[in-house]
Amino acid sequence: MGKILIFGHKNPDTDSIMSALLMEKFDKNLGFDVEAVRLGSINKETKFVLDYLGIEAPRLIERVENDQEVVLVDHNEFTQSVDNIENAKITCVVDHHRICDFKTAEPLYYRAEPLGCTATIMYKKFIEENMEFGKEEAMLMLSAIISDTLLFKSPTCTKEDKSVAEKLAKIADIDVDKYGLDMLKAGTDLSDLTADELIKLDAKEVMLNDVKAQIAQVNTASIPEMMKRKEELEEAIKNTIAERELDIFVLAITDIIESNSQAIVLGNRADLVEKSYDVKLEDNTAFLPGIVSRKKQIIPVLTKNA
Repeated sequence: MGKILIFGHKNPDTDSIMSALLMEKFDKNLGFDVEAVRLGSINKETKFVLDYLGIEAPRLIERVENDQEVVLVDHNEFTQSVDNIENAKITCVVDHHRICDFKTAEPLYYRAEPLGCTATIMYKKFIEENMEFGKEEAMLMLSAIISDTLLFKSPTCTKEDKSVAEKLAKIADIDVDKYGLDMLKAGTDLSDLTADELIKLDAKEVMLNDVKAQIAQVNTASIPEMMKRKEELEEAIKNTIAERELDIFVLAITDIIESNSQAIVLGNRADLVEKSYDVKLEDNTAFLPGIVSRKKQIIPVLTKNA
C-alpha cells in the first residue's frame, strides 16, 4: 500500500512530531519506504523547533485505509491514534507510555521504555545501529527531551534522559538552558487560541478503569493569567463532555516556571480528583502543588482511585 506511515498521537506535542521525524530518518537509513505524518495541528512550541531548524512540518492525515502499514511513536492507545487504526497493519511501536487498549492481528516490533521521552529511545536506536547523525537529528532529540521533561524538572525525567541530553547538547553545540527556556516559553503564547482550541491543544482521551476521561494540559508562565479565561474554558469543557460522553474532564494548567498546576475539573466523576489528591474542588478548580506530569502524576493516580 505504498509508503509506511509514521505518526505520533492526536493533538501532537513536540516529542510526538520529533520522534516521527527521527523514526523516518532511521527507517530510511535501513532502506524502508516511509513517511512521517501528523494527526493534528502543530503547536507553537513545536513550530519554534521546526522554524529553528528550517524543517517543514509533516503533512496532516485524519484517517488511514484498511491494511495501511503504520509505525506508531509516542503512543499506543487506539483512542489517541488515527481514525481506523484498528484496521491498519501496525508494524512497529516505539513509546514511553503505559500499554493500554492495544492489540494486533500479527506480530510486530514493540519497544517501550520507562523514560521521559520517546526521542531518548530513538537516540538509543541510532546508537545501537551505529548510525551517524548530525546537529539536526541531535536538535530534534534534544528538543523533544526538553519538552517532555519540562527542561528536566518533570518527575518523568530519568538519569538516562539527562545523560543523553548532555551528549546531544555537545553535538548540537548549544546552551541547553537558554534554548530550552526559549522553546518552552514559545509554547506558552496561547492568546490567539479559542477556548475550544486550548482544551484540545494537548488532550488525551483515556479510560481510568471504567471511567471515560479526557485529560488536557496547557503550559503557561502565569496561572492567574490563564485563569482569567476560566468561564469560557469551562463552557468548552462542558461541550466536550457532552460530545464525547465523558465521565470526567481534567484541564491541568501547568506553570513551567514554578512546577505547579491549577486543575479545572468537570463531569460526574469530578470526585476522583478530590479523592486522588486530598483536595476540595472549589468552583470546579483545585491547586495541585508539584503536579506537572500527566503521564506519571495524573493518569496513574486517577486510575488507582477510579
